[in-house]
Amino acid sequence: MTSDDTEVRTATLVSRAAEGDADAQDELMRQHLPGLRAFVRMRLGARLRARETSMDLVQSVCGEVLRDLRDFEYRGQGSFRHWLYGCAENKLRKLDRFWKRQRRDPQREERLDGGDEATLVLKELGDFCTPSRDAMAREELERIETAFGELSEDQQQVILLSRVVGLPHAAVAKELGRTPTATRSLLSRALARLAVLLESP
Repeated sequence: MTSDDTEVRTATLVSRAAEGDADAQDELMRQHLPGLRAFVRMRLGARLRARETSMDLVQSVCGEVLRDLRDFEYRGQGSFRHWLYGCAENKLRKLDRFWKRQRRDPQREERLDGGDEATLVLKELGDFCTPSRDAMAREELERIETAFGELSEDQQQVILLSRVVGLPHAAVAKELGRTPTATRSLLSRALARLAVLLESP
């Protein structure tokens, strides 16, 4: 299948999903679920991770995306991915503001994300993080999350946008307000920094 064929197929799928075709909606979400799951998990941060499960958040984002799909103007596969992850980012920011206003103690709240989800997320993050064969999936994911949290906001964004969302350098550069050359340099430094953090005891 050529890139043009794929583009036409995706455009048709989005159009059918927007019209309420349940099969098209399921297929559209199935295609993007792995990356969305990894994106949400890595963007949660410690505060939200102690209070929300990424599985529930992903389901909520998918529901909102399908609800608002009629308002989306399709301009290529990249535009849909950008919109999808933008919806997820907005939801996470709203939740973060909400929990900042609350006085509940996160230490008293049970973490509900289990090993099954950790395995799925690690599989999606495999492009830049290779889990140890001897490590339990959840422990390994927590190690990656801790290291990822040590990166700057720009470093986190460039890794997620380029490696998880899959945007081209030009689109990532536009999102970050940088030149493509500067974006490539930022990505290189971010991945190197993450590798160092993951190697630290």
